Amino acid sequence: CINLDIFGNQIMTMMKIKDITTYLEHIAPLALQESYDNCGLIVGDKEWEVSKVLVTLDCTEAIVDEAISEGCNLIIAHHPIVFSGLKKINGKNYVERTIIKAIKNDVAIYAIHTNYDNVMNGVNAMIASRLGLTNVKMLSPKGGLLKKLITFIPDEHYHAVSTAVFAAGAGHIGNYSETSFNTPGFGTFRGNEQSNPTIGKAGELEKVAEIRFETIFPTYLEGKVLSALMSAHPYEEVAYDVVLLQNEWNQVGSGMIGEVDEQSEMDFLQSLKDKMEAKVVRHTPTLGKSIKKVAICGGSGRFLLNDAIAAGADVFVTADFKYHDFFDADGKIIVADIGHYESEQFTKDLLKSHLLEKFPTFAVLKSKINTNPINYL
Repeated sequence: CINLDIFGNQIMTMMKIKDITTYLEHIAPLALQESYDNCGLIVGDKEWEVSKVLVTLDCTEAIVDEAISEGCNLIIAHHPIVFSGLKKINGKNYVERTIIKAIKNDVAIYAIHTNYDNVMNGVNAMIASRLGLTNVKMLSPKGGLLKKLITFIPDEHYHAVSTAVFAAGAGHIGNYSETSFNTPGFGTFRGNEQSNPTIGKAGELEKVAEIRFETIFPTYLEGKVLSALMSAHPYEEVAYDVVLLQNEWNQVGSGMIGEVDEQSEMDFLQSLKDKMEAKVVRHTPTLGKSIKKVAICGGSGRFLLNDAIAAGADVFVTADFKYHDFFDADGKIIVADIGHYESEQFTKDLLKSHLLEKFPTFAVLKSKINTNPINYL
């Protein structure tokens, strides 16, 4: 990174791996990955200084070689090189050989996979952008990821406490921040001889004008939000409730759905092939209807077929459909399988743009290697 000293001269400062990964985990928190996944720092030490970053879809031996030749000591990959536990690392397969090579050459490997799929500005947003979709929203929003905080604040301390809780990440709903509901009322308490009340005296019954403050936050921020509450609240004993919500979180979920200008089915499929640079599009029979509403899912999206149908999509763009899966479209939707690699190949561009937004002077290189294991004749 390049900074300026007080005289305007350029000075070079090094970043650590944790500086980069902390930013990526702000965009796509690790808590949002699927249960089967293995996102995060797979090889390396978060305290290592970073020379350059190489972004890639997959991490293979060839990618590690490319990182070494380019002077990059951090690889950021979409797909984790390690999905399940390794009991031995002796080079008997490409996973073990890749890990060995990375460790021997002090190259760190970081994976940002389904957590990057599950956020609004992630992998599916890149596909939606390339296809020119508008009015984009989550196809299958996730529930059970939000909690509500209810606490009681003396009137004169309301601003300080609410500001601290919002700064910790609470109060975000869609495009709105600092959202809350507030009800005035009175709180009562009597402290014993060991108490040290902020208001009133120990042993005396106190009645204090308070505001009942309610706001929501993601479950993974609970510790941070409660710590902010305790630090800012004036009371010796803070009364609060935390309630798990089943509400769908429309900013987090699987797949996306949006709209395109109305067009014929074949025109859309040809445009899809061109825009996603696919070698081939495997699709179910056309239905003699126009295409307006488009569902998408980067990578393996079979599990979202019924969601796409229920949402009224005319076509579902994804990958990894098996032969019998295509029958499940059942004349209700066109399934367009463009290939796993093809659906996610532009994730490299997305990663690079996200990193350069935050670190505009840092060296972020996009891998030149096509890691697609599938070839077409």
